[in-house]
Amino acid sequence: MSGTQILDTLLALTGVLSADQERELDRRGLTPARTHVLWLVFHEGPRTQAELATGLGVTPRNVTTLVDGLEATGFARREPHPHDRRAVLVTLTDRGEVAMRAMDAEHTRLGAQLIDGLDDATAQATLRGLNHVLDRLSRLIAEHEARTAEDDPS
Repeated sequence: MSGTQILDTLLALTGVLSADQERELDRRGLTPARTHVLWLVFHEGPRTQAELATGLGVTPRNVTTLVDGLEATGFARREPHPHDRRAVLVTLTDRGEVAMRAMDAEHTRLGAQLIDGLDDATAQATLRGLNHVLDRLSRLIAEHEARTAEDDPS
């Protein structure tokens, strides 16, 4: 087995997952970025826009645009922060809660279906292997970015 085979399989998986995600989110009237906001609020509770920006790794302005879209489509709302008059909390509406509960259940169901037919040892070995590849890829990207920054004369 070669690393290229694993990389090719990961690229194929990425394509299949991305296409499926796009279809499902489009069907619900959502985008991946808006869904990420909803996912954070669903799993972590109401958040300020600054907390969401940190959690998403984007600018506060980007979060403002995302939340504007979520409000306009009825998935989320802004509410006054109970302890900070300058801040607002992003919360889920009933529509957002229903959508996220459905997505969470689908996420759990798909995870179970993906490993159906694998014994526990194989599933654990697969997870260890995938985590190794993810960690290694993250390190390689960071190293590449550092080299690129060193080479950039500006």
